[in-house]
Amino acid sequence: MSILVVNSGSSSVKFKLVDPGSGESVASGLVERIGESDGRVELDYRGESVERIQHIDDHGAGLALAFEMLADAGVELEAVTAVGHRVVHGGTVFYRPTIIDDAVVQQISDLSSLAPLHNPPNVLGIEVARKQLPNVPHVAVFDTAFFHSLPDAAATYAIDANVAAEHDIRRYGFHGTSHHYVSDQVAQFLERDLAELNQIVLHLGNGASASAVAGGKAVDTSMGLTPLEGLVMGTRSGDIDPGLILHLRRSAGMSVDDIDTLLNRRSGLIGLSGVNDFRQLQQRIDDGDASARLAYDVYIHRLRKYIGAYMIELGRLDAITFTAGVGENAAAVRADALANLQGFGIEIDPERNALRSKQARVISTDSSTVTVLVVPTNEELAIARAADSLVRS
Repeated sequence: MSILVVNSGSSSVKFKLVDPGSGESVASGLVERIGESDGRVELDYRGESVERIQHIDDHGAGLALAFEMLADAGVELEAVTAVGHRVVHGGTVFYRPTIIDDAVVQQISDLSSLAPLHNPPNVLGIEVARKQLPNVPHVAVFDTAFFHSLPDAAATYAIDANVAAEHDIRRYGFHGTSHHYVSDQVAQFLERDLAELNQIVLHLGNGASASAVAGGKAVDTSMGLTPLEGLVMGTRSGDIDPGLILHLRRSAGMSVDDIDTLLNRRSGLIGLSGVNDFRQLQQRIDDGDASARLAYDVYIHRLRKYIGAYMIELGRLDAITFTAGVGENAAAVRADALANLQGFGIEIDPERNALRSKQARVISTDSSTVTVLVVPTNEELAIARAADSLVRS
């Protein structure tokens, strides 16, 4: 049995065939540079990688080419029992895995005003996959679902309540599939009852978010109405004074779209240093680049603020976990984020932290009262299992 997981972005589509029972990846691939002359489709199957480079008109053409390559490689698409789709924004409508029909597609599309960079390509991926595999159930799994139950105090913005209600303005949170999966994995790894654990999960990739999880339920998260709020990210600003937007509109004459582009695509690490890859950033720091050093320091400063806030909010902290590309691979980020916190029972072991591994592991000292871990995220497996469970039920 296999579940096909589709993650359709603005200019790329990731796909993976997953056995939801064993967690094994049967095949995986990437369609990228959609709309460009050098579009690329890569497929990994049974230890071999093949690719095609050609013009890809749109998401439909890209996914069609991917399905063709899967068939050519001998992948039996007839064995696919369901398709799980990552959908970024579920609004107040969707907060659990949902079987997709035409009405659901329209509702996801209607939510695009809340996630204009994410939901439209999510819808494209759904539409194309439904045409390619029309006889299997398609399931939407929402990034916002894990945070649907945030306490009112954490979910509510202090603006006019009628305006907020009319326009569905609240803190939704994102990367929820990852935060949910990782917090569950921590409990299993530590052989602890999830209901008894207080955790901070730090999903640090090009997009970055933090969550406070008490007893398996999210009680706070750094992202809000959109994925822009919170931590400093690769190209996104994270938290800013809202007055900055008004200032740029009035004093610089920037349009709403200009400001949107600035905060989502030209801010964060790339806005401060010119690069958003941590390997390049570290190289520039080593070369004495002052702007790279400042970008890194701002990134760590914001991260530590959220860790401190969530420690207070949880009251008792059992575990801090790093995940996603930066969290899993950047030892310096982990060390600097938790530096000098021995007084709070947090102590990283330098040798354990320096170890590179794709496995879940503890990086704190034996005497640290708070366990610090690195746990690789696996959103595709989480989506596959959610889809499989819903279809079976």
